[in-house]
Amino acid sequence: MDIKTAEKTYRDYMRRLRAYSHAMGVMTYDKVTAAPRGAEARVSESLEVLNEASYRIEMSKELSDAVDLLYDRREELDPKTKREIEVYRRGIDYVRSIPEDEYIAYMALTNEASDVWRRAKEENDFASFLPYLQKIFDTNRKFALYYKPDCDPYDTLLDFYERGLTSARCDAFFGRLKEELIPLIARVSAAEPIDDGFMHARFPVETQRKLSDYLMEVMAIDRGRCAIGETEHPFTENFGKNDVRITTHYYEDDLTDSMYSVVHEGGHALYELGSGDEYEGTVIAGGASMAMHETVSRFYENIVGRSEYFCRLIFPRVYELFPDVFSGVTAEQFYRACNVSAPSLIRTAADELTYPLHIIVRYEIERDMIAEKYTAAQIPEVWRRKYKEYLGVDVPDDTRGVLQDSHWSGGSVGYFPTYALGSAYGAQIYSVMSREFDVGEAIMTGSTARINGWLGEHIFRHGAMYDPDTLFKMCTGEEFSPEYYISYLKEKYSRLYALK
Repeated sequence: MDIKTAEKTYRDYMRRLRAYSHAMGVMTYDKVTAAPRGAEARVSESLEVLNEASYRIEMSKELSDAVDLLYDRREELDPKTKREIEVYRRGIDYVRSIPEDEYIAYMALTNEASDVWRRAKEENDFASFLPYLQKIFDTNRKFALYYKPDCDPYDTLLDFYERGLTSARCDAFFGRLKEELIPLIARVSAAEPIDDGFMHARFPVETQRKLSDYLMEVMAIDRGRCAIGETEHPFTENFGKNDVRITTHYYEDDLTDSMYSVVHEGGHALYELGSGDEYEGTVIAGGASMAMHETVSRFYENIVGRSEYFCRLIFPRVYELFPDVFSGVTAEQFYRACNVSAPSLIRTAADELTYPLHIIVRYEIERDMIAEKYTAAQIPEVWRRKYKEYLGVDVPDDTRGVLQDSHWSGGSVGYFPTYALGSAYGAQIYSVMSREFDVGEAIMTGSTARINGWLGEHIFRHGAMYDPDTLFKMCTGEEFSPEYYISYLKEKYSRLYALK
């Protein structure tokens, strides 16, 4: 096989694999947003069949031979194709290291586990999810050791989501956050509380949907290429840069939960929509890594969305939609209410200051589970103990404890640290962006378009052409430092709570 034939073979197979991935993605999205509960078994069965078919295509000798040849001769390829082959080969080497029957069984396990988790969360029934959770952790450990037998298996898992990330780096980063944030949270908790009583009201779902549409408009999200759905645990699905789907979940007694979910997922959408046209349909389309994706989503959610400028911008529309609730409330009061900090139970509803501690709990549990320091049966007790130690809150049940997140049910072990890392990346990027233009003034024009443009130029357009550390340094001109994040949080919450 010559190099031209190998590249054509690779492209042909990628086209087929994209079709399978698209079909499975749409089915999964439909299952958790619109399909009736009775459809779960049939959809899971279909996904199992499609996963197996896709796996067999990926493992075909013709594709493997083509990829191996291209990888061996990658210096002869153009930069984009070279990067594609490097990224694809890295993923396929992991799959190749796993026995076929075990890989297919794991795909079936996670499909079923997601359905079991959803019911378990609704019914506060950890026992029904327990055997699935134990198998998922055990299998992730085993697969990581198949792939890199001489490496710490948790480091291997971290590296899947953030190239180059290790538990040593995480321990140093999270140790620094605990050192600085736990005392700050204690000072905030002891300070005069912010009045957010008006936020504890009834917000009809249909009206909240109108607010979601408005927020997407303010974020300059192209609705011709981005739809919004509703699900139990909000997420974003990317089927290509012309078909991105975000989701949210509405609570009638909580306006900000969905409001900031839409802004967060809208950030993910902007990243995918802004990926370079030249990467469309390839493995380097979309984000550079999960932490870079979370950098963008949490940048919009917190640095932009919870800023005084954004809150002042959207308050007239919020007042118009909920006049009875916000009668007599000022934009300043609304801003402060959107930034109330108090230790809480639910990660997705956590305020900007306490959020990293929710991630630290999950990180430490993942790390220790993969190290086999305890079993899944012990996780609820460990969870309760860590929440009491780090956040000072009592966990009343597993629905609001270990069952609150969907990630582990889908097999995403090693993902959680990217949320906190992304938040910290975002603070450093904000510092750099602010040197070039007044970010608050840009928001007050009525749209985040200028911010979108800056991030598009420095991050979005590059897709996954570069590893995250390289892209971050290209964007900021600096190595990553958590001190920007710590300073940002200290300054913001000291001002909000009049700390001296």
